[in-house]
Amino acid sequence: MKKLIVPGFISGVAMLVVGMILNRLYPLVFPALTQEYENPAMFRPWSDPLMMLFFLYPFILGFVVAFLWTKKIAEKKPLKFALVYWLIASVPGMFVTYTSFTVSLAMVVSWTLSGFIQAFIAGFIFSRFKL
Repeated sequence: MKKLIVPGFISGVAMLVVGMILNRLYPLVFPALTQEYENPAMFRPWSDPLMMLFFLYPFILGFVVAFLWTKKIAEKKPLKFALVYWLIASVPGMFVTYTSFTVSLAMVVSWTLSGFIQAFIAGFIFSRFKL
């Protein structure tokens, strides 16, 4: 368990940074996303103190995927790991998101792509740690 803490934390930091970069780039490809994110009927405003918990997500995910990495679900190869995680978690989750919530296909595509990229980054970090 101890050996998961450092790689899990580092992958959390990396996924947070990558997610923030992607969230700045996506509106260049999907310009309507900015308005969609500002919809108070859909998302909490950043002034809501509860929104600070949003930044815990990549760290929670970092520890969870570090644990999954140790289970050898994809031969400890970052690309295979990302693909397996993405197919199991992101694709079904984003399908149900698109069919259940009033979010655009562009938003769902951006989230789905982010899920894959973040899983790959985490797998790359874990492979360097020989986890």
